Amino acid sequence: MNENTTGSVLELKGVKRTFKQGRNELEVLRNINLTINPGELVALVGPSGSGKSTLLHIAGLLEDPTEGEVSICGETCKGMNDDERTRIRRENLGFVYQYHHLFPEFSALENIVIPQMIGGLSKRAARERARELLGYMGLSERETHRPARLSGGEQQRVAIARALANVPRVLLADEPTGNLDPDTAHEVFKLFLTIARGAGLAALIATHNDTLARSMDRIVRLEHGELIDA
Repeated sequence: MNENTTGSVLELKGVKRTFKQGRNELEVLRNINLTINPGELVALVGPSGSGKSTLLHIAGLLEDPTEGEVSICGETCKGMNDDERTRIRRENLGFVYQYHHLFPEFSALENIVIPQMIGGLSKRAARERARELLGYMGLSERETHRPARLSGGEQQRVAIARALANVPRVLLADEPTGNLDPDTAHEVFKLFLTIARGAGLAALIATHNDTLARSMDRIVRLEHGELIDA
């Protein structure tokens, strides 16, 4: 493990990402430097196609940068193999997406239990934790329902609970309320922030919603591949 002298939980240094298009290269990200500290909630804004999702994928070790490096909770992840990257994600990261990506054949409770059991928790302990999270989300009476029987807002609340299940240090969210109507989006996002702040989590959240962005601690903007403090 590499020592983290800054105390940050997520750090990107000199990150660049290019994609080949025939004989040409498309530079999506250039010289991205970002540090997020424990308990800090950061909004990531920018126009569609600006590279927000690519940046989140790199921060979450789902995609390699062309240049630069990512450090998570003191570990520099450059050169890690797939097993090491999976361990870092499992131990430190939670993910929330615009579309909930719940397992349709499992209940709300089971969708939260499964990642905990994969992480090594017993079924009994995982069910207790899942019930606790569903209670926070106001979904105790919906725990046996499969996703098809839940509203869009309820499905996304289950997805947030799943992201919190393994007690991550960092939450990465890509337009977590982008598929919801404005009233439901506000309700879900407020709940999301309350739980994140209560748990002292760090978060990097991509959003097009300026009101939601302003409710966070800091806003960074992607423009022409570069990251700017807003």
